Amino acid sequence: MRKMLLNPRDLRRLMQGRVPGQLVIQFTDHCNARCPQCGMRVTESFPRSRLSTDRIKKIIDGAAEKGVKALSFTGGEPLLFLPELAELIRHAYGAGIPCIRTGTNGFIFAGFEKKGFRKKVERLTDLFAETRLRNFWISIDSADPAIHEKMRGFPGIISGIERVLPIFHERGIYPSANLGINRNISGESIEPLSRNGDRKGNEAAFHRRFIQGFTAFFSAVERMGFTIVNCCYPMSLNRDEGGLSAVYAATAADRVVKFTPREKALMFNALCQVIPRFRSRIRIFSPRSSLRALQKEHGEGSVDAYACRGGIDFFFIGAADGKTYPCGYRGADPMGEFADLDPDAIPADHHCRSCDWECFRDPSELLGPVSDLLSGNLLPLALKWRRDPEMLRLWVEDLLYYRACDFFDGRRQIDLMRLSRFNMQQQRGH
Repeated sequence: MRKMLLNPRDLRRLMQGRVPGQLVIQFTDHCNARCPQCGMRVTESFPRSRLSTDRIKKIIDGAAEKGVKALSFTGGEPLLFLPELAELIRHAYGAGIPCIRTGTNGFIFAGFEKKGFRKKVERLTDLFAETRLRNFWISIDSADPAIHEKMRGFPGIISGIERVLPIFHERGIYPSANLGINRNISGESIEPLSRNGDRKGNEAAFHRRFIQGFTAFFSAVERMGFTIVNCCYPMSLNRDEGGLSAVYAATAADRVVKFTPREKALMFNALCQVIPRFRSRIRIFSPRSSLRALQKEHGEGSVDAYACRGGIDFFFIGAADGKTYPCGYRGADPMGEFADLDPDAIPADHHCRSCDWECFRDPSELLGPVSDLLSGNLLPLALKWRRDPEMLRLWVEDLLYYRACDFFDGRRQIDLMRLSRFNMQQQRGH
């Protein structure tokens, strides 16, 4: 039986200015990849951690009691501890959490030419099918297989992923391609904006390169057989940059993910432009309303973007200490044990826009208007949409698209007819 994504308790919380809860548990910071964009890569030297299954089960039980609707197990590399991970996913589903997610750097799909590869993948897919995992992501960094494999340190992995996707699909699991946006997206490094010469010309060329890069990437993962794509926005924070202190080391100062605010504005605009070209062919999770808000925030200094719900409705559990944080990047604001936390007692006023962590920023932008409408907070919402009517149009479009995508249920096959109808309706609307 499908669990309800929203129940009367959730509706009451929306009417109180809250949104359905989300919890990200960093199961481990062990990793075997060499990604330059992540501080948990195997070449980094620091004490590695993994939370015990008993401790996580207690956190999960508390999350279910507190009305958390979405639970993500992240790493490091979660599949390094597959039996424990599967046990936790089963426990979360049994506790009543409807949306359970995890993912991989794909290491387990290397070596496709070796004997026993298919049986190994079948055991994995059977295990996930039995656990009722809702969404499973596989990281892909570039449209160019050689670049992706060099960044990750796993030769031949793209061919392996192409071979395993049909096996997942046979078992009713439709993995997501998870793009960590970087300068190598198209295979050729996108150089930083030049501070000399023709500024408009430089910006136009930078924007065009990202248009080409996103187009190439979506085309590539569609050819591979993916039916869902998510884009992770670049996190190039130093640990003490911008008042943040990253407890989640999925960030790095490497140039491949380090962008200026102006570059981010152009990059978010490019992604927002490319997405409609593919919405009838593949399910792209990134909401255009959020991309527009981030573009304006970085390009114009606008504060029209909804502040992050991290520390109010969304929370992060760190692998090193098992403690609760508002998000993975506010390590200076610990909130103690999750079991002792009462989310309903936390004031709903939120102001943080210090990072672009899409796990929390995107749902904050999508659910913010819903909360405002149901709680009667209409004046600020009306003023926001009056200042930027395009934001209202994109938000409505996003909601209609999410519905056409079955809200990105990774246990349901893509409905191309439904997406095609959505696309035709949007074209008529324009």
